[in-house]
Amino acid sequence: MGGIAISQRMAATLSLTVNGENLRTLSATIAQLVTELQLAPEKVAVERNGAIVPRSTFGEAPLAEGDVLEIVHFVGGGDHAVPPSADTWSVAGRTFQSRLIVGTGKYRDFAENAAALEASGAEIVTVAVRRVNVSDPKAPMLTDFIDPKKTTYLPNTAGCFTADEAIRTLRLAREAGGWDLVKLEVLGEARTLYPDMRETLKATEVLAKEGFLPMVYCVDDPIAAKQLEEAGAVAVMPLGAPIGSGLGIQNRVTIRLIVEGASVPVLVDAGVGTASDAAVAMELGCDGVLMNTAIAEAKEPIRMARAMKLAVEAGREAYLAGRMGTRKYADPSSPLSGLI
Repeated sequence: MGGIAISQRMAATLSLTVNGENLRTLSATIAQLVTELQLAPEKVAVERNGAIVPRSTFGEAPLAEGDVLEIVHFVGGGDHAVPPSADTWSVAGRTFQSRLIVGTGKYRDFAENAAALEASGAEIVTVAVRRVNVSDPKAPMLTDFIDPKKTTYLPNTAGCFTADEAIRTLRLAREAGGWDLVKLEVLGEARTLYPDMRETLKATEVLAKEGFLPMVYCVDDPIAAKQLEEAGAVAVMPLGAPIGSGLGIQNRVTIRLIVEGASVPVLVDAGVGTASDAAVAMELGCDGVLMNTAIAEAKEPIRMARAMKLAVEAGREAYLAGRMGTRKYADPSSPLSGLI
C-alpha cells in the first residue's frame, strides 16, 4: 500500500520553470505555489507563459505541466498628501516638494539606502523589477526598509534593450505594486547605456495607450523630447552625461532648449557626479534631477545625499532669482566717482 501511495504522489507532481529554474511541485494553483515558496502574495507579481496573472485570481489560477512562470518583486509608491508650498512641482497630477529623485542601486545594503533617502529628502525613488529569489524567499526586500506608503516608488526598466522587454517589465511592475507612474528607459547598447530613441518612442506609445504614465529617459535632443511628449510621456528626462559617469551636465544648451520647449516636466537623468552638477541642472530651469551613483558611490553616501538636497534647493533658488547678465569686461561693484 505504501508503494502505491508514493507512486500516486509522484504522479501528482508538476514540472515547472520558475524564474528560469526547474521546479517540481504538488501545488495545483498559483496561490498554493506562492505559499509553498514562502512568499507574501501581496508583495509579488506573477507571469505565467507570458501573460500576467491578476493577484485576485491566484487562488483559481491552475498550474499545468510545463508552465513557465516569472515571479518578481521590487528591489533597490504610493501617493501622499503634500503640505502647501510656494514651490512644489507636479507630474501626472501628483505634487511633490522635493525636486530630487534618487535611485536604489549600488548601496552596501538596504539600511544605508534608507538612510541616504532620508538625508536626501527625496519623495520618489526609482526601483528595479527583478526575479524573486525562490531559494531564499525570506531574504530582505527593499519594501522592508523603504515604505511604499510613505515614499513614491517609480518602477523603472533599467537593463532593457528593446521596447518589448520594457513593456513586459512595466506590466509586471504594475501588477506587483499597482503603480502606473513609471520610468521608461530603453538602452541602445551596453557600453554607453545611451537610449535607443526608436525603441523608446515605440514603448512610450504602447504604455500610454495602456494607461501608464511614463517618465522617459532620453537623449539631450529637443526634437526627440518633443516627440516623446506627443507620444504620451508625462515627463522627459534627458541625460546630462552617460549613466554612472559622473561627468556632469555636458550640454547645457540643449538641456535649456528642452526646458523652453516642453509642456511637461523636464528632469536631468544620469551623469550627475557632485553637488555642483545638480545645481547646474536646476539653474537651467529643470523641474528636478534624478541620480543614483553620485550618492551611492560617494565615500560618505549619507553626507553626499544631504549635499545633493541642498544643491538642488540652491540651484532652484538661483533659477527663480534670475542670474545677472554676463559681460565681456569688468564692471566695478563700487562707484568710481568720489575716490579719495
